[in-house]
Amino acid sequence: MLAVTALVSGCAQGGDGSDVPPAAGQQQAKADRQRAKADRQRAKERHAAKLRAAHKARVAAAKRWGLKKVPLLPPRPPAGKPEITTRKGFEVDGHDGLPPVFTTVPTKQKVVFLTIDDGAEKDPAFLRMMSELKVPYTAFLSGFLVKDDYGYFEKMQTGGVVLNNHTLRHPYLPGLSYARQKREICGMQDMIEKRYGKRPTLFRPPFGSYNEDTLHAARSCGIKYAPLWNEEVFVDRWEYREWDREIHPGDIVLSHFRGRAHWKGTMPDMVRRFLNKVTAEGYAVARLEDYL
Repeated sequence: MLAVTALVSGCAQGGDGSDVPPAAGQQQAKADRQRAKADRQRAKERHAAKLRAAHKARVAAAKRWGLKKVPLLPPRPPAGKPEITTRKGFEVDGHDGLPPVFTTVPTKQKVVFLTIDDGAEKDPAFLRMMSELKVPYTAFLSGFLVKDDYGYFEKMQTGGVVLNNHTLRHPYLPGLSYARQKREICGMQDMIEKRYGKRPTLFRPPFGSYNEDTLHAARSCGIKYAPLWNEEVFVDRWEYREWDREIHPGDIVLSHFRGRAHWKGTMPDMVRRFLNKVTAEGYAVARLEDYL
């Protein structure tokens, strides 16, 4: 009788117990999984919408600033930084342990690095253009040109630009004693730290000229790298260090803070020439400090 009763009871419930509702804990776990899946989907949709909006803004900015194409986005910086060594022929005696002097970052990525020197021209349109286009660059500043408008370069720094050392007075360093070179370099380190809160690790000697004393002085002031350049861009032309007159992956490009007083155009004109060429050749502009 007990067996029959159990059999009848089982049949009433579907025989295999499939109609038995899951326990409360199982229901909660299933609901949590569904909620997490929905959250992930919404996050993906928000990210995609953000990317579309950012691209739309870049398209509009490229049109507004007269570019032929939208600048390419740089790839993610390498997790393992490339080894930076002094370019052959650019060494000084006893260079081991001194800041490396280089014109190109060793990378296979199709990226170039825009660097701008001194600080003479302070064009608000340039800041707007670079901000709207999201184009990274590195500044190498000279103290005597910065001091009449510290605020301009503070805006630049707020936008993510790293402010680096180009000496206090822009002298020809190999013509100075070690002590005077050190005052030029360390003095600029002090100025940038005082005004902008961070001591640079990058230094570019004026005119690209240096000697052993220069690099010893730079190292004593906290400098780790001395990047030069492989190309220079102006409003109306490009100049090249290499015989092939071509851009190469990882090349450092030089320009200057200049305007109509020195050029036949403005800094936005220079940026337009720069971006039109590198974009047409399939290069993105990356941030130099991300590779060091």
